[in-house]
Amino acid sequence: MLVHPHIDPIALALGPLKIHWYGLTYLAAFTLFYLLATWRAKRAPFAQTGWNRQQVEDLLFFGVLGVVLGGRLGYVFFYKPGYYLSHPAEILAVWQGGMAFHGGLLGVIAAMWLYAKRQGRTFFEVADLVAPCVPIGLAAGRIGNFINGELWGRLADPSLPWAMIFPDSGSLEPRHPSQLYQFGLEGLALFALLWFYGRQPRQLGAVSGMFLMGYGVFRFTAEYFREPDSFLGLLALNMSMGQWLCVPMVLAGTVIWAAAKKDAFRPKDRKA
Repeated sequence: MLVHPHIDPIALALGPLKIHWYGLTYLAAFTLFYLLATWRAKRAPFAQTGWNRQQVEDLLFFGVLGVVLGGRLGYVFFYKPGYYLSHPAEILAVWQGGMAFHGGLLGVIAAMWLYAKRQGRTFFEVADLVAPCVPIGLAAGRIGNFINGELWGRLADPSLPWAMIFPDSGSLEPRHPSQLYQFGLEGLALFALLWFYGRQPRQLGAVSGMFLMGYGVFRFTAEYFREPDSFLGLLALNMSMGQWLCVPMVLAGTVIWAAAKKDAFRPKDRKA
């Protein structure tokens, strides 16, 4: 049986300046996104529609705002609405912790829509570029969760070779290292799926639909091994909040992918 190694959440301290591992994983996520998106922008079909490095940099700026604001507000309204309605001054106190992927996704969708409008592009022209570049950043975030010893898994059979004790859980019982499961599923597996699928030109919206379906299925699966939030527990049908939030993702992704296969999102003046 393994024990989670206690890792100081502060990676580097320079006097009053403290750099946290979790902040470094966010930096890694944004850097990897920039490198991957720049690579995709140079290739078909994006190069033919005028994408360049400067536009990717601008898109990253919009995306960072969407991730941070959306992630925080998603946590506030999806997970602890009652608490933050009573403590509104803490809503933007991101340094206290509390970010939600599904809120971040909504924030990024809003950022992509705004960016597309400013650039005179359709939403899916932007989203299809972005989608395959996101999972590696998600993987980096899960590594940050593991380093912090947070978002641990449900109780596991002690005979499981990789069952791990997370002292911060308040229990010395073995648990699933669900952060690593999510690293593998939402991060590496989803990246491989989307990068392979998105390498060839696809109908507009198809890659975005595949992202929603893929993430929803992988996250839904991983949630069976992740300890539900203590203040919520399991909800209807013994599903966690994370699973319930994945259901509309999978449904929306399926609808978008099916519509894309019928070329429903291509601007009329670009159809053959």
